[in-house]
Amino acid sequence: MVSPIVAAIISFFFPGIGQVVQGETQKGIIMFVAAIVISIILTYALGTIGNIIYLIYAVYAAYDAYNMG
Repeated sequence: MVSPIVAAIISFFFPGIGQVVQGETQKGIIMFVAAIVISIILTYALGTIGNIIYLIYAVYAAYDAYNMG
């Protein structure tokens, strides 16, 4: 396990990876796959709104990784 701040930073840029380094491997993989789906499908379908949704998801992932530590 790493510091909660480091996990939050990692998870902001790579949603789900912060959860993996905090020991929640299954949750992290699910969040990482969801981030890929969100970034590809929603950005393609909705453009700027899809990017905003992805940013909100990244902030949530960082918050979740921080609270795990």
